[in-house]
Amino acid sequence: GNPGPASAGAALIALERPDARDPRARPDASVSEFLGVQTNNVAEYTAVVRGLALAAELGAREIVMLLDSKLIVEQLAGRWRVKDAKLIPLWETSRRTLRGFERWSATHVPRAQNTVADALCNEAIDRALAGGPAVVVVRPGT
Repeated sequence: GNPGPASAGAALIALERPDARDPRARPDASVSEFLGVQTNNVAEYTAVVRGLALAAELGAREIVMLLDSKLIVEQLAGRWRVKDAKLIPLWETSRRTLRGFERWSATHVPRAQNTVADALCNEAIDRALAGGPAVVVVRPGT
């Protein structure tokens, strides 16, 4: 249901890789987080916030986001207004973080193609249900 058990997952892939724009490619780094009970839009925005923070930490200069939420793609681009009070701070954090990159883009992809991020979300929920950590960050070389 919505709201319901929620998680966020972001997979980072170096843009130099030939498969960089394939949402099924094995990530170089990732973050997954169990969020408890949330809406799907809060979960999607949280994934953006966590992914951007990790990319910034790793020194990325350009960001290409492949998102399965058309709402978030359009809101990040400034074409749609953010009306939900729960989303405004997440949108503001995303936009502020994006200003730190030289270039960025956000493209909508079907959820069926966003399998790596979806798997990260499922892992976060399974991990939390088993009593594991709420957040797992995988950095290059770990």
